[in-house]
Amino acid sequence: MKLRVEEQFSAYHSFSRVEWAKLRDDTPMTLTSEEVTRLRSLHDRLDIREVEEVYLPLSRLLSIYVNATQRLFRAQERFLGTEDIKMPFIIGVAGSVAVGKSTTARVLQALLARWPNVPKVDLVTTDGFLYPNAILEREGLMEKKGFPESYDLPALLHFLNDVKAGRRPARAPIYSHLTYDVTPNVWVEVDRPEILIVEGLNVLQTGRLPKDGKAIPFVSDFFDFSVYLDADDDVLKKWYIDRFLTLRSTAFRDPKSYFHRYSRLSDDEAAQTASSIWERINLVNLHENIVPTRQRSDLILKKGESHLVEEVSLRRL
Repeated sequence: MKLRVEEQFSAYHSFSRVEWAKLRDDTPMTLTSEEVTRLRSLHDRLDIREVEEVYLPLSRLLSIYVNATQRLFRAQERFLGTEDIKMPFIIGVAGSVAVGKSTTARVLQALLARWPNVPKVDLVTTDGFLYPNAILEREGLMEKKGFPESYDLPALLHFLNDVKAGRRPARAPIYSHLTYDVTPNVWVEVDRPEILIVEGLNVLQTGRLPKDGKAIPFVSDFFDFSVYLDADDDVLKKWYIDRFLTLRSTAFRDPKSYFHRYSRLSDDEAAQTASSIWERINLVNLHENIVPTRQRSDLILKKGESHLVEEVSLRRL
């Protein structure tokens, strides 16, 4: 594949969708159209062709990374003369609100779990590591929900450390999108998977280095591979408003929903409310905390207005 002049000094190899699709090679399709439909989130337009042209090449690439990591692990064991527990391969999935992170994470989980050796693939979202609403309200952070300071970072780092150390089981809290809060005393257990996918807004976020030099400061230090889902601001805003309007007539109608009050809004009122939330909270978080981490990822999937991936960028080794 001929190297473009503009990418000669880039940290990434860039591919058009057509170029990337060719890298699937002979990777088999293991999902049916019905399964793909069940995996996609609200307003995503994922179909079997998107899986074939975007996610099967990515599955093939990840298999190469996982195999290489396993070989390196065994070589280190021989060097040290040890018999350590095999560490899970951890994949981070990052990007804006409404960009389709959940769909990508679920599709990857489904594809990777059907590799010939049938690995155990777990998926955890960082929503569960948000501070409970009571704490956010007490600290004046409800308008900063989803910003780095709204997460219990020590708990998230402790969880990832347990997973990498092979402790069993490691437990992650669960977040309810109905109540818009962490569900108390409910956990998902992660018990030594071969692969763990961690999905969240700020999983590539950096932080201040510890003064004593002992603590691990970044969530991404635990990642073996990371994917960033990208789209233009105006496109993301449109997707967010569309999703809000759909939720207004579905999930928001449940009296238990934190956003039940929005179910009574007219179309215009709902669109204005969603636009205000986007501009006041999500867009600020995107510019201040999420987009700056894009170049820390191993792979960038750039989406167009149709929700389809149009360009792929892979970090050079």
